[in-house]
Amino acid sequence: MRASFDEVLHALGTVLPEHCILAREEQMRPYECDGLSLFRELPLVVVLPETEAQVQGVLRACRRLNLPVVTRGAGTGLSGGALPHAQGVLLGMSKFNRIKAVDPICATAVVEPGVRNLAVSEAVAQYGLYYAPDPSSQIACTIGGNVSENSGGVHCLKYGLTIHNVLMARVITLDGEILELGSEAPDSPGPDLLSAYIGSEGMLGVVTEVTLRLLPKPALAKVIMASFDDVETAGQAVAAVIAAGIIPAGLEMMDQRATEMVEPFVKAGYDTASKAILLCESDGTAVEVAEEIARMTAVFEGVGATRIQVSETEAERMRFWAGRKNAFPAAGRVSPDYYCMDGTIPRRHLAKVLQAIEVMETTYGLRCANVFHAGDGNLHPLILFDSNVESEVERAEAFGAAILELCVEVGGTITGEHGVGMEKINQMCVQFGRDELDIFLSVKRSFDPDGLLNPEKVIPTLARCAEYGKMHVHGGKLPFVDIPRF
Repeated sequence: MRASFDEVLHALGTVLPEHCILAREEQMRPYECDGLSLFRELPLVVVLPETEAQVQGVLRACRRLNLPVVTRGAGTGLSGGALPHAQGVLLGMSKFNRIKAVDPICATAVVEPGVRNLAVSEAVAQYGLYYAPDPSSQIACTIGGNVSENSGGVHCLKYGLTIHNVLMARVITLDGEILELGSEAPDSPGPDLLSAYIGSEGMLGVVTEVTLRLLPKPALAKVIMASFDDVETAGQAVAAVIAAGIIPAGLEMMDQRATEMVEPFVKAGYDTASKAILLCESDGTAVEVAEEIARMTAVFEGVGATRIQVSETEAERMRFWAGRKNAFPAAGRVSPDYYCMDGTIPRRHLAKVLQAIEVMETTYGLRCANVFHAGDGNLHPLILFDSNVESEVERAEAFGAAILELCVEVGGTITGEHGVGMEKINQMCVQFGRDELDIFLSVKRSFDPDGLLNPEKVIPTLARCAEYGKMHVHGGKLPFVDIPRF
C-alpha cells in the first residue's frame, strides 16, 4: 500500500527545502512529457534537489514509501523515457549543472549530470580540447541524459557513442548507496558495471557525477556534400566508403524531402534537386584531410555521384552540419507534428529500407522525411502528421512500429541512441525472446529489487508481449502493413 499525498509531501519535506518541491498542477505541467509529446502524464510531485545528500534522501524516502521514481534531465529525450509516473516522484536533476574540474593534461572533465552537452566543449575549448559525442540536441540536452540513453551524434562513426567517451560515473542506488563505476585508468577491476549503467534509461540508479574523456580538437575539418539521383546509389556510396577502408569523422544521409524541408529554414546550401545527399567529413592535419577528401571524392565519383562540393571555409562546413542538426525543428515548420523514429540496420540494407519506407508512406497516408547516421546505419525517419486528427496519430504510431520492426527483420535493432522508454516497449517483444527479457529484468532487480526506478518502461511484461502478439499479422512479424520482404 502506497502512502497518501500528505505523507509523501511530509517525507520529502524532511530532506528538501520547500522551494525544491513542486506539487501544484501548474508547477508540474512543464514536466508532463519529454521530447516525445505523444505520451503525457502529470507526476504526483516534482522534486529538484540541489545536493547529492538530498538525492540520497529522496531515493531513500521513495523506497520507504514504495513510490516510483522517474529521473529527468533537460527533457529532450525522444522515447518517452522521462515520462512521469502518475503515482510517483519526478526527480529533476537540472540544478546539478556544474563543471567541477577539467584536467587538460589527462584530457578529462568531471561534470554534474545537468551540464549541457555543448557546454562541455565550450568550457574546454581554451585547452584545444572538445567532447566528441554531439547529438543534434547538444545545445540543450544534458550529460546525464546522454549517459542514460547512450547518445551519439553525427560524429559517432569515428569517435563513438557516450559509452566510448565516459570514464567514470558516480551513481546513487534506490536505497541511497553511492557507487563509483569505471576508472580513469585504461581498465577497472571487477565486472564492467559502467557499461551496464550507460544506456540503462534510469532503471538502475541516479547519476550525480560523470568523468568524461576529452579529445584534441582537429587542426582542420572539411565536409563533402555528394549528391545522388536515387537513394539506392547513395546507399551504395556509403558502403563503398567503408569498404575502401575510410572511416570518416561523420557520414550522414538526407533524402530529398528532408533537404527540401531543411534548406528554407537553415539555408545550408543543400542540393535540393537531388534524391539524396551525403555529408561526409574528414578531420585531422591539413595533409591528412587533403588525402582523405581526395580518396572519398574518388569513391563518390566511382559510384555515380551527380555533384560533389567540398566546404571551402569553416563557416561553410558549419552550415552543412547546421542543416543536418536542424532537421527536427525544420520538420516543425512544415507539419503540425512529427514523430522521430530511431532504428539501426546493417548498412547494406539502407537503400532497401528506404524503399520500403516509401511504400509505407502510401499505406499509412503520411509523409516521411529521412535523415540518419548513414555510417553506422542509425535511421531517424521523421513521420509528419497532425495530432488534431485522431486517425493520423494512430497511423503515425503504426507507421513507426512498422519501421522499427522492419529494422529487426533485416538484422538491425529497434534503437540506436534514443532508447526504448515508452515508445518502443512493444517492439522489445519483437526484438527479444522471453528468456532474454528475463535476463534484463534480473539485472534491473540487482540494482532495484522493488522495481521503483522508471517502472513500466523498457522491459515489457509477458502479458504485454502476449497482447501485442495478437495485433500482428504475417506470422507474428510486422504489424498492420505488407512491405517488401528481404
